[in-house]
Amino acid sequence: MPEFSARTVATWQQAAVLLAGCVMLVCAVCLWPYVTTHVLVACMSAGFLVSLGFRTALAVIGRSRNRTAFAAPAYDAAMPVYTVLLPLYREAAMLPQLTCALSALDYPRDRLDIKFVVEEDDTETIAAAKKLVCDLPAEIVVVPQSLPRTKPKACNYALHFARGNYVVVYDAEDRPEPDQLRKAVVAFRGSPGAACFQARLTIDNERWSWLARMFALDYDLWFKMLLPGLAKLQVPIPLGGTSNHFRTPVLRAVGAWDPFNVTEDADLGIRLARLNYGVAMLDSTTFEEAPLRYGTWLRQRTRWMKGYMQTMLVHTRQPARLVDSVGVRGVAAIQLFLGGAIWSALVNPVLWLIFAVSCVGTQTGMHEQFMESLALISGISLLMCNVVLAVLSRIGTRKAMASVPFALGYLLYWFLVSVAAYRALWQLVFNPFHWEKTPHGDALDG
Repeated sequence: MPEFSARTVATWQQAAVLLAGCVMLVCAVCLWPYVTTHVLVACMSAGFLVSLGFRTALAVIGRSRNRTAFAAPAYDAAMPVYTVLLPLYREAAMLPQLTCALSALDYPRDRLDIKFVVEEDDTETIAAAKKLVCDLPAEIVVVPQSLPRTKPKACNYALHFARGNYVVVYDAEDRPEPDQLRKAVVAFRGSPGAACFQARLTIDNERWSWLARMFALDYDLWFKMLLPGLAKLQVPIPLGGTSNHFRTPVLRAVGAWDPFNVTEDADLGIRLARLNYGVAMLDSTTFEEAPLRYGTWLRQRTRWMKGYMQTMLVHTRQPARLVDSVGVRGVAAIQLFLGGAIWSALVNPVLWLIFAVSCVGTQTGMHEQFMESLALISGISLLMCNVVLAVLSRIGTRKAMASVPFALGYLLYWFLVSVAAYRALWQLVFNPFHWEKTPHGDALDG
């Protein structure tokens, strides 16, 4: 399905539209500089506000969790074979912890099909896996060296060897609740139309640093409110990077993961919706660690933002077909959720800069009326957006993070997200398929 692949960063039609837009903007600035500047600032402000307003609505809608009664099959012979894919790269230090988490899974061992998916040149991880694989119903799948060097490429290769009726992807630091696989089986049997269930991801090392606290707050919003909100609205859901449970035949039928998209999960969630497959939330939690170091966090968030940009480019290539497949409401949700995340991160520092410059210009008497109007537009926008961000940071979050300092700290966190967004935009142009590895085990080192 090449039309769904990010291998082509932008089609010639998309490039032509972008170029034409830039030319028109330059001409407008030259001919009507004051009017054009006001319109641009108003558009940036409106997009920022609408995106955050949509997120607030999702948070309210998705705040209440729909708990379904869990009743495991009466006997283990009724359980299907379940494949667990574990893409690993330079994760030798994490394997003991991962092995403990897998051993704790409450699932018949003879029905587990665990795959340690390791790159051919990662000899250290392969050696560590060989020492532990004998304690589990597992095998090592060695991925031959080839480009692109990405997690989805490795998962696609390992999927050829999957024996299970269902398949789930876990990362090296993941600790799923022991009954998660059983819950997933019950959920699939109770929802024949669902092709995928997304479990919640929760950060459990948030007390290690301020950055970890903000990251945990981000995860709480995303997996406990925003994604459930999308599910309740029955619109496309961009999946999280782990704890995605799939029906194996459906996963193969839709082409599995795009090896050229660095947020293959978000892309796959939208593709499933476009191909008329359902995605729902699973009432189960997987615990993860937050990066404690800014450099680690920046590389990870850059990859996410770049992947969102890739996903938006892929799924807006043929607007008419997108509307036909997910409807107007689905298109609006994609634009406001993924597109809004990109837009908000890019325009946030620009609006602050415009506000600061216009305030200084007003004080110096330089084009006073023009500067006052710019300061008013950008100032009102920033005030409203920051209030929305503070509200979002407090809706349904854990009590330890519901204080005003943390709400204000979330505003600083947004500036860091903007840094990652501009870094992602640079990479999208000059190095689109580069996968920045996120090292795990910060909490163990700390």
